[in-house]
Amino acid sequence: MRPDGRAPDELRPITFERDYTAYAQGSVMVTCGDTKVLCTAMVDEDVPRWMRGTGKGWVTAEYAMLPGSSPERIRRETKGPKGRTQEIQRLIGRALRSVCDMRALGERQILIDCDVLQADGGTRTASISGAYLALHDCLTRVVQAGLLTSVPLYDELAAISVGVVDGQPVLDLPYVEDSTAETDMNVVMTGKGLFVEVQGTAEGAPFSRDELDALLALAEGGIRQIHALQREYLAEPPSPRAIGR
Repeated sequence: MRPDGRAPDELRPITFERDYTAYAQGSVMVTCGDTKVLCTAMVDEDVPRWMRGTGKGWVTAEYAMLPGSSPERIRRETKGPKGRTQEIQRLIGRALRSVCDMRALGERQILIDCDVLQADGGTRTASISGAYLALHDCLTRVVQAGLLTSVPLYDELAAISVGVVDGQPVLDLPYVEDSTAETDMNVVMTGKGLFVEVQGTAEGAPFSRDELDALLALAEGGIRQIHALQREYLAEPPSPRAIGR
């Protein structure tokens, strides 16, 4: 039995709340168990200097854990992101770009921010699943404003953590499991079942190919459930909202 009573292949309760803030074109509060992440997406009618004149757009992401998001106060990174933070925000940006048609987006940039309000494991995977919805809402509003003809996304996107805890493969690890896992893995997949990223680490003894296959199958099942929740969320489009101020 897991600490919270879940089955090995059971997700924590997940919810997505649209328009959590008033000004971003896409704003989603994702709650996964006791982990809470605010994901916002905003339009910048410009692109990085190195992309100007290419006819392509860009999607980039920032990630931060707020000071009160964990039992010990997180210090603000006043001199820019370092280490783990930089790794996670690069992962979020790469994942979102993998399902976005940059040429159809045109020479504009979508700025994604993922701010962890409360952390209990799986903050990076929750960020990706929520940021995809924030990006979708943002692009839908760009279409509603007449700046694009259709939402330039190829596919759905979601992520989940899996791991081996006490010799048992388990899905969607909270901190109490993540901190003691023998193997820890984050998996990002599209709605078509394609892998975007697999980050797996043996924290103790190396893991076998059979264990790897079991973890990937477990992740795939969990991500299918998240995609189903995302589809329910997107079944009703967001109301129009101004692009820029």
